[in-house]
Amino acid sequence: MSQRRAAALAQALRILAPALPEKDRAAVVDRALGSRQMGAAPAPVAAWAALVAYARHGFTDYDALLAEGYGPEAARHFVEAAVAARLAAWGCRRPVAGEDR
Repeated sequence: MSQRRAAALAQALRILAPALPEKDRAAVVDRALGSRQMGAAPAPVAAWAALVAYARHGFTDYDALLAEGYGPEAARHFVEAAVAARLAAWGCRRPVAGEDR
């Protein structure tokens, strides 16, 4: 996991979510670097996917819904507004609605 890749991801996050706190930015970069699926994606694509996943898992009831037996699609539906609100709080102007399904 190269420093160059981490720097590119961090820069993409600064553009995508300019108000994202540094500790959260570091966590999102770590998530992207730790993902095999995101490893081959361009930095902006990987940064976006990791950011949405970070918001979904860290700031919503998504995991609790999965534990209750909801499927991923249904759980994503129920937390979509909370994810969008979190992204907006981080200064993100890109909509999340339905795109990661």
